[in-house]
Amino acid sequence: MGAVDEYFASLDTSARTAFEHIRQVATEVAPAAEQGTSYGMATLTHENRPLLAFRVAKHHLSIFPFGAAPIDAVRDRLGDFDLSKGTIRFTAAKPPPDDVIRDLVRLRIAEIEQA
Repeated sequence: MGAVDEYFASLDTSARTAFEHIRQVATEVAPAAEQGTSYGMATLTHENRPLLAFRVAKHHLSIFPFGAAPIDAVRDRLGDFDLSKGTIRFTAAKPPPDDVIRDLVRLRIAEIEQA
């Protein structure tokens, strides 16, 4: 079992379901993504670099695409979400749209491959 699987197994059903869906969408774009950790968070990786991390907080769920540029590129499609430089916060009942997740992953892969 990988780090992401272990983390998801520790979550309540609603958080686990939301994150499992996001992971499924992300791996449609990055089918070779592997599981790991980065900054203490369960993380999907691409070419051994962090791609997308998952974290549960007291009042929200978060995903981290490891940079401001991917979030800035989709910011206009996330008007109702709580955003910071490198984080998208949401609830299990209202996760980010699938097309946004796909674009975040594509953008992050491009960053990794250009580095």
